[in-house]
This record gives sequence, structure tokens and C-alpha cells, in this order.
Amino acid sequence: QVQLVESGGGLVQAGDSLRLSCAASGRTFGTYAVGWFRQAPGQEREFVAAISRSGPSTNYADSVKGRFTFSRDNARKTVYLQMNNLKREDTAVYYCAARFTATMAVFTTLSDYAYWGQGTQVTVSS
Repeated sequence: QVQLVESGGGLVQAGDSLRLSCAASGRTFGTYAVGWFRQAPGQEREFVAAISRSGPSTNYADSVKGRFTFSRDNARKTVYLQMNNLKREDTAVYYCAARFTATMAVFTTLSDYAYWGQGTQVTVSS
């Protein structure tokens, strides 16, 4: 089992950058694929980015491709979402999610993930 704690959210202006972190507990973090999802007020939670268990493979939603970068440091049991050129429509609560996998696959749907963090708020003002 793994527990996830997100951090790094905040209030920024359009065009600014933020880096979200997600710290995990557990001894086998390197066997977990990880994803970021976000949920804006009144909207469903949506996929943002995913990374394979050792990090060579990533996948991004079209809305963030070219602006967000997902990376991981398995030794620190932490993943990072670098968000550049933020837009108002990026405003949401961002959630980190993880699932065990024996492969290098990435996973892009909510139901793929067994473990979730509590979320961190990102607010982008114009």
C-alpha cells in the first residue's frame, strides 16, 4: 500500500510556473505507475499526465502538452509536475494517484488507480 501527499499548489498569475510534488510512503514506490488528475469546480476529475514506474514513459492530456512536464525520483519516492505558462483554465485541485504495475505502461483513466492523495489547489488569475 502507498500513501500520497501533494504539495506545491498556490495562487499564480497567467503565464507563471508552478511545480507540484507528490511524496509517497512505502518501500516499493518504484513499482508504481503514477498519474496526475485535476478537478475544477463543477466539473469531473480529468486526466493531466501519467508516468511509468521507472519514468521513461510519459503521457499528457492535449490541454497541457508542451507546457507540463512529469518526472519522478524513485530514490526520494517523489514525483513532480512542472507546470509552465499556466492558464486560467488550469485552475483546479490537482490530485496525485498511484497503482502497482509490473510493466512500463502508463495509465490515463481514473479507474486505473488504486491510491489517491488529498489534492492541492492551483489557482491561476488573469
